Order: sequence, then structure tokens, then C-alpha cells
Amino acid sequence: MAYPDAPVGRSNSGDLLGLSFAVKDLFDVAGYPTSGGQPILLAASGIKTQHARLVAQALAAGAAFVGKTVTDELAFSLNGSNAHFGAPINGAAPNRLSGGSSSGSASAVSLGCADFALGTDTGGSVRAPASHCGLIGLRPTHGRLSSVGCLPLAPSLDVPGWFAKDIELFAAVGRVLLGADTQALRHPRMLMPTDLWELLTVEAAPSARAALKPIQQHLGGAQSVEVVLENFDAMTLSFRRIQGREAWESHGDFIERYSPVLGPGVAERFAYSKTVTLDDVNAARSFREKFVAHLDSLLGTDGVLIFPTMPDCAPLRSTPESSLEDYRSRSLKLLCVAGLSGCPQISLPLVTRAGVPLGISILGPRGSDQSLIALAQQFMRP
Repeated sequence: MAYPDAPVGRSNSGDLLGLSFAVKDLFDVAGYPTSGGQPILLAASGIKTQHARLVAQALAAGAAFVGKTVTDELAFSLNGSNAHFGAPINGAAPNRLSGGSSSGSASAVSLGCADFALGTDTGGSVRAPASHCGLIGLRPTHGRLSSVGCLPLAPSLDVPGWFAKDIELFAAVGRVLLGADTQALRHPRMLMPTDLWELLTVEAAPSARAALKPIQQHLGGAQSVEVVLENFDAMTLSFRRIQGREAWESHGDFIERYSPVLGPGVAERFAYSKTVTLDDVNAARSFREKFVAHLDSLLGTDGVLIFPTMPDCAPLRSTPESSLEDYRSRSLKLLCVAGLSGCPQISLPLVTRAGVPLGISILGPRGSDQSLIALAQQFMRP
């Protein structure tokens, strides 16, 4: 994490007074460049003169800016390793990856360098690091938080989010950033997506399933449902095509003009992105519309899905890239549900396996973000 040399003013009053926060290096902070985790982009950035809107909101509420954090390159990875700027340390498990692409923000909170940190989530970039680092992390309803002043990857999938260790502190940040729900959960119903639970590894399944007991105490019996539409391949292919097409629209000109050296995995994903045709993405967007209708019918106005955030705890830092790509592909099956639907999903550090964290998620109808945080408060209070 880069500690600030240029002063960043804040309010002397507000609901976040006394708290410190870090900012993923996709968000503009006045007095600093914005790198997106890419050295040539950093060189071309120049010093920003305005804060991203979310940064300004946090400062206006009294929070103190303590620095910008590493992001996986151009935010196009889940691994938590940047070929140019390194792999931030996972404070909950230092021999394991932090997860990305909001790797540095999760690291900063897990190591106690900041009380909370801003990140972004396109394909899981808040939820995966939250799960790996033992943090609370929210992917809000798509469009609920402002992305003004934030470097895009795939705008119809991108959302800002944040991390914290403490649920009451997390809720305080939510009250500042989110505002009131448009779809409050009056009588939440617990839904068990059996198809998503089957994605857990054999090693992780017993610990994760044990975490359901306290949740059921609050919500009562669970109704089994099937979330997948058609099959997992149809869902993940649609997600990857939308993400790829929009990622190339966001960064293709930069890549072709400057021919930057892109890190492992990132280079291959942009090479794929360039090949996604208009017909491909239109078919994927049509599938997304059907999936949104499907999930809306399952959730109604008060249904909440409970499922593992990731298929297992964080991979070891020594894991080869080929295995990380396999893990990423498996993870995307869990993570694309919120991405395709635009629904809010909060990951909670409710599970440990061999001393390593694994998150359990609650996903609710669009606009129910504050209600999900309130549910999380019930689950996490002693």
C-alpha cells in the first residue's frame, strides 16, 4: 500500500469520523495518479485533480484516507497477484493468495492498515478477496453506488464495493454510501441453491455446511432451489463474453496503441476478449435477460440465497498459474450469479478450514443491500 505524500482533506465531522480507509488504484484521488495496476497506464495517468465520487463521500463523512492499494492488472484477475507490482499479503493466511482484483484493499484491511477499504467487483473482485482474507465484503446492487472517477473494466458488470473486519463498522460505511433500500426485506426466506453448494471441494464442504446452523436459527427452515439456468457452461460463457467484449471496448485501444507487457492470465484474457464478436455478446446479453427473470422469480421480494462465496479457501501463493486458472474457472460458476443478475451479495467470514477463512454469502433481490447487511449483523453478533 502506498501511503500518501500529498495531503487529502476530510471533514472534521460525520458518521465515519475516526475511521481510516484505503482506496483501490482504480479510483481517482486528487493529488495522485491512477494506475489500474498497469505501469504504462500509470505513466500516462497524470495527477488527478478530483476525487472519485465514492472517495469524496467517505471523506465528507470524516474518514481519513491512508493510501492507494495494489489492484490486479487492469482489474482482470481473481488471483491477487500483479506481475508488475507484486502480490499483496493475505493478513489471514500469509502463505496464501489474497484474491483479486481488489487484492491490495483486502490486504490493507486484513493487516490492520485501514479500517475499511474501497474495491470494485466485476467477476468477483470484492467477494473473492473477502472470502480469502476473512473479511466482510459486499458486491452491491449494480448501479447503486457511483462509478464516477473509477477506471472501468466491463461497465454493465462493474460495481464498487468495500471491505471491513467488523460488521458494525461495515454497516456504518453502508449507511454513508448506500442510502435507503429500494427493496427492503420484510420477512426474509432462506433459499438453499443445491446446485451452487455442489461446487464446493470435498475438503471444504463439511466446514461450510456446518456454518448453516446459526443462519437457520435466524431464518428458519431452508427451501431448496436450483439457480442454474440451462447449465453452468451457458452461464459462465455468457458472463465471459459480456465481460470480454466490454473489457476490450474499455482497454483495447490502449493495448493496441502501446503494446504493454501484460501479466500471465491477464494477457490471455485480453486476447480472448478481442475475439468476442457482436453476435456473441448479443446472444450473451439475451441469456442474461432470461437469467435475470429466472432469478427474480426465485427470489421474489424476500428470498435470500445462502451459498459458499468460493469453492474453497485461498490457494497457496506457490500454486502454478495453470492450477490458478482452473480454480478461477470453478469460482466463476459461483460468482457469475450476482454478476449476471445485478443482485447484491455479501460475503461473511463464517467458516475456517484448517485455520484458513472461507466466506459464506447472502444474495438478495436488487435494492436489498442494507437489508443484507442487517441480516449479516444478526449472524455475526456474539
